[in-house]
Amino acid sequence: MLKIAVIGGRETVMGFKALGLETCPAANAQEASQALRRLTRESSDYAIIYIEENLAVQMTGEIDKFKDSPTPAIILIPGREGSMGLGQSALKAAVERAVGTNILGD
Repeated sequence: MLKIAVIGGRETVMGFKALGLETCPAANAQEASQALRRLTRESSDYAIIYIEENLAVQMTGEIDKFKDSPTPAIILIPGREGSMGLGQSALKAAVERAVGTNILGD
């Protein structure tokens, strides 16, 4: 069975833990990168890995390695501070790559 994990600040990931997802609290981008490497090296069981936007902005190189891979899907989520718009931008870019044009609008 494929799994879902969440990487982010402790306050962000605790809600996901209540839903049964694997949580990886990270205080900074270095800890988040280590968690991402651990999740992707130790197992291919993760279908989706959610990463908090404020951490993801500092680890684009690590995340870009998975952009053309079907699993795990790396999805950026807003943190406590609110959305930075990165998740929406990443979704728009993925749709454009898949479809060949922007069908989502501005």
